[in-house]
Amino acid sequence: MEQAETIDQVLARAKRIHFIGIGGSGMCPLAEILHKEGCAITGSDNNESETLGRVRAFAARVTLTQKAENIQGADMIVFTAALLQDNPELAAAKASGIPTFERASLLGAITRRYQNSICVCGTHGKTTTSAMLTQLMLQAGLSPSAVIGGRLPLTNSNGLAGGSEHLICEACEFQDTFLQLAPDVAVLLNVDEDHMEYFKTLENLMASFRKFASMASKAVIYNCDDRNTRRVLDGAAVKRLIPFGRSEEAFFRAVNVTMEGAFARYDLHYHGEYLTGIRLSVPGEHNVSNSLAAIAAAMFSGASILDCEKGAEAFRGAGRRFEFLGEYGAITLADDYAHHPKELEVTLAAAKQMGYRRVWAVFQPFTYSRTALLLDDFARALATADRVVLTRIMGAREINTFGVETAQLAAKLPGSVWFNEFDEVAEYVCANAAPGDLVLTLGCGDIYKAGKLMAARLKASQSTQQQSDTP
Repeated sequence: MEQAETIDQVLARAKRIHFIGIGGSGMCPLAEILHKEGCAITGSDNNESETLGRVRAFAARVTLTQKAENIQGADMIVFTAALLQDNPELAAAKASGIPTFERASLLGAITRRYQNSICVCGTHGKTTTSAMLTQLMLQAGLSPSAVIGGRLPLTNSNGLAGGSEHLICEACEFQDTFLQLAPDVAVLLNVDEDHMEYFKTLENLMASFRKFASMASKAVIYNCDDRNTRRVLDGAAVKRLIPFGRSEEAFFRAVNVTMEGAFARYDLHYHGEYLTGIRLSVPGEHNVSNSLAAIAAAMFSGASILDCEKGAEAFRGAGRRFEFLGEYGAITLADDYAHHPKELEVTLAAAKQMGYRRVWAVFQPFTYSRTALLLDDFARALATADRVVLTRIMGAREINTFGVETAQLAAKLPGSVWFNEFDEVAEYVCANAAPGDLVLTLGCGDIYKAGKLMAARLKASQSTQQQSDTP
C-alpha cells in the first residue's frame, strides 16, 4: 500500500493552497506567510470580518460561502478544527483526493521551516506574551513572522509574514495540538488545570507539557515562580533552561516591583546584575511575568535590552486582552478573553486597581465541562467584581451531559443576574450602569458581541441626550 505524503512533502510542492475558514484568526497569518513564500492562496468563510479584508489583499480568491466547487484547482487544502464534519466544502475536500490537513498540522510544518521558532505555551497569558514578544522583536528590527491569538495594535493583525529566520507562535495544549509543533525555543508560562475533559488529570496535562518542553531544540524559557511549571521540567530532557520570575534562581528577574495604579514597574536583573527599569503599559501585576518571558525570548533572539525596555513600555496589549472599547457618558467599556477562574481573578484584580466607581463583570461561561468542574472557583473569582451579569453557557464543541446551568453559578453570587440573550444583557447593563463605572465583558466565546451592543446603546443614548440639551 502506498504511503500517504506527509504535510511537509505536500507543502514543498504545493503551488495553490485553499483555506476553509480563512477568516479565522489562526488561519489568516498562515495563509499570509505561505503567500509570501510564493504560494497562490484561495479561501472561503461563512462570515464577513475585518480579517477577511486583510486576506483579500493577497488572496487570489475569497468566497463568502462554503461550497464544494471552491476547492477546485487546489494542490493542498487546509481547514480549521472549528468546522463541523458535515461542512460541504470539507466533505468535498476529503472526497477529492487532494491532500487535506487541519490547521494545527500546517502550523507544525511552518515551524519546521524557520531556524528560530519560538513557541509560547501555558494555560494563561499566551496571547499577551506572544504579542508583546512580537512587538519587541519588530521594534528591534528582527523582522519576525508571527501567529498570534489576538490582534496586535502595532500591525492591526493577528500575525505577520516577516523576513527573517524568526517565527513567534502560540502553542496551545488543547487536545495536545502543540505536540505537532517543532519549537526551537519553548516559552513555558504556567500550568493550571484546564481542558480536563481531555486530559482527565493534572498529571496527564503536565506530562503533555513535559513532552512539549523536551521537544525544544535550543532552550526552554520558563516561569520558575510557578510550582507546576517546575514540576513539569523536573526530569525533562531539555538542552538549556532559562528561568524567569521574581525568585532568586531566575536569570531574568523582576526586583522592586511597584504598582502605579494598575500598571507595574520593576527593576530588571539578569544573573543578579541590574540591567534597566521596566515600565509596563498593560494593566495587572500578572503582566510582570508575561513581560519577563517576552524579554527573555527577545534577548535570546538578538534584541538589545534597550529594544526591550522601549518595546515593553510601548506595548498596550492585544485584541480582547483588556481591550478598551470606549467611554460613553462616563461609562467605560472594555473586553477581555479571560475564561478560566485564574484569568478572571487577575483581570478583575487589575480592573479594581484602576480607580473606577464600580467594576462590572459580564461573563459568558465557556464549555459545560469547565463550568461544572470549576463552578466554585468561578464564583470566587467573579465575586471580586461589584456587579456580576452572566449569560448562558456557550457549549461550543460539547453536549451538556454535566447537568450544569448558568443559574447554578448565579446562585453562588448574591446579587448577580443572568440572561439568555445578549440583547437582554445589554439592556440590563445600560439601564443600570452609572457614570464612573467600568463594564468588562469576559470570556473566550462571542461575549464581545454584547460589548458591541452596549456600545451602540450607550452611544445612541448619549447622542439623544446631547440633542435634548441643545437649545
